[in-house]
Amino acid sequence: MRRTLLGGGAALLLLLAPSGCGVFRSSKPAAEACPAAIILRSLANTAVFAPGKALRPENVAFYGILDEVDRNCEDISPNAVRVRLTIDVIGQRGPAARGDAVDFQYFVAVTAPGERVLVKQPLTVRVTIPPDRQRAGVTDQFEEVIPLAGGYKPGQLTLDLGFQQSPEIVDFYRHFRGR
Repeated sequence: MRRTLLGGGAALLLLLAPSGCGVFRSSKPAAEACPAAIILRSLANTAVFAPGKALRPENVAFYGILDEVDRNCEDISPNAVRVRLTIDVIGQRGPAARGDAVDFQYFVAVTAPGERVLVKQPLTVRVTIPPDRQRAGVTDQFEEVIPLAGGYKPGQLTLDLGFQQSPEIVDFYRHFRGR
C-alpha cells in the first residue's frame, strides 16, 4: 500500500517514485538530511477488544505491534524534503478473535524541537491473518513532503509514530503488559 501525505500547508502533489530513482540527491550527511523516525514506546502496542466487552486480557480480539520503521529522504527544494517511510505492522489474534482481519489506526507526526507537533496524519492499515496462523504482518509504505518552514533543518525534526488509541487502552497496557 502506498500513500502520499502532505505536511504543513504544502499544496504539492507528488508522484511516488521508486526508491533510489529521485532526480535530486542530497550531499548532506544522513543525520542532517533526514528526520529521525521513531516509534513511540508507549504507543507501539495496541489491543482491539470484542465489542461491548470490558478491557481485560480475555476480551482481546487482536493485538497490534508497530514493529519497525525505515526511512529514506531526498531534498526536493531548499525549503522541503521528501521522506519515504516503510513501517512493519504485526497483528496477532487474541482470545476473543472473530474473523481473520483487523484494521489498526496509527499516526505519523512531524515534530519540531520542544516536542512541537507541526502536522499529524492518522492512517489505517488492515492486517489479515491466515486461518492457520496466530499472527501476520504487513509493510505499509507512504511518503511525506515536509516543508521546512520556520528555518528548521530536516535533522532537527522527528517523525513520531504510534497507534492512535484511547487513554483506556494505554492504561490496559500499564496494568496487563499487553499479554
